[in-house]
Amino acid sequence: MSIANRFWVVGGEYKDTRFDEIADGTCQVYGPFDSYEKARSKWQTAVELTRSNAYMRFTIAREGAP
Repeated sequence: MSIANRFWVVGGEYKDTRFDEIADGTCQVYGPFDSYEKARSKWQTAVELTRSNAYMRFTIAREGAP
């Protein structure tokens, strides 16, 4: 798996809905995944599990060159 093709799901609970600063101790990181589709599947699960908390947010990050 090349670094340019690794994906991570990152997020957690933020201090407010501006999503500027993550609350201490809530950061969650999943991966690496070797495809966007696998990362998106994990992202979907994380979002569904935390749907009722408006302060939670997750994103998919690609490692390496754009």
